[in-house]
Amino acid sequence: MKKQKTSGIGFFEKYLSIWVIFCMVLGVIISKYIPRIPELLSKFEYANVSIPITILIWFMIYPMMMKVDFQSIKNVGKNPKGLFVTWVINWLIKPFTMFGIAYLFFYVIFSNLISPELAKDYLAGAVLLGAAPCTAMVFVWSTLTKGNPAYTVVQVATNDLIILVAFTPIVAFLLGVGGVEIPWATLIVSVILFVVVPLGAGILTRVIMIKKKGEIYFTQTYLPKFNQVTTIGLLLTLILLFSFQGNVIIHNPLHIILIAIPLIIQTFFIFFLAYFVSKLLKLPHDIAAPTGMIGASNFFELAVAVAISLFGAKSPVALATIVGVLVEVPVMLILVKIANGTKRWFSSHLQ
Repeated sequence: MKKQKTSGIGFFEKYLSIWVIFCMVLGVIISKYIPRIPELLSKFEYANVSIPITILIWFMIYPMMMKVDFQSIKNVGKNPKGLFVTWVINWLIKPFTMFGIAYLFFYVIFSNLISPELAKDYLAGAVLLGAAPCTAMVFVWSTLTKGNPAYTVVQVATNDLIILVAFTPIVAFLLGVGGVEIPWATLIVSVILFVVVPLGAGILTRVIMIKKKGEIYFTQTYLPKFNQVTTIGLLLTLILLFSFQGNVIIHNPLHIILIAIPLIIQTFFIFFLAYFVSKLLKLPHDIAAPTGMIGASNFFELAVAVAISLFGAKSPVALATIVGVLVEVPVMLILVKIANGTKRWFSSHLQ
């Protein structure tokens, strides 16, 4: 029985990159040849948040949330260093390195390929991404790196609170725009849908199942049933995302590559910065890995919504934020592999 479960997990993990590429291509094909599907699904949204994607994200997050108990959340305060790393990286470093890297590429390295006007717009899109740390998908990356679920919840929740006060002034400062506005409905709905609802459902399930069947049944029999749910949800989400953005990819291949390069470099830089700082602080791997993932990934729902509300759905700024959506999953999966492959670096610090 145990051997069978292990082989099933190994199958998905071993070929996950292939499934990701397949789902990305499938999404673009659907967008090109069956456009009615994404057109219909795109109508189901509230405050620029896609309901179908939200449901799939619930499938990804729910298994992790069932592992959270209130006692472990209370214990987070006993080791707050991971929280401090997250806050410093996300709010005092990440937005400014994103600005610097994007400026270097758009205004200097790619100056012969794009106009100054486009450079300014692409820089704005990059800044919007850099100033919005991840809320939803980070739970997926944490699950794939066997992160501490309670600690990840607290890290994400505190970042969501900081977004309320820090996002607008940081974006306004970096872009020199005084009229930057947050679509509050998008932000509030996203936090409720991606954090509050799945966390509440997970904790409620945990309490009910342990009360009925006992903790041993819950941890050894019930939870393993959801081992593949996160991965399947991720793959289905990719198909949806790429079906929504298929036309953008087809009609802007060169510029998508140009925008993607600084975004990818920024993602790797921030991950390794947070990851190595966590190692220096002797944090365990199940805290260090999610800490790196939170900094590296972006709250793209918020970034895209702000870009559309400020500059328009067809603006180059919106395109830049959409590219952030397209590159995030493949790049983050690479970082997941790196984190899992370097777990031994932290073995001496595990309790």
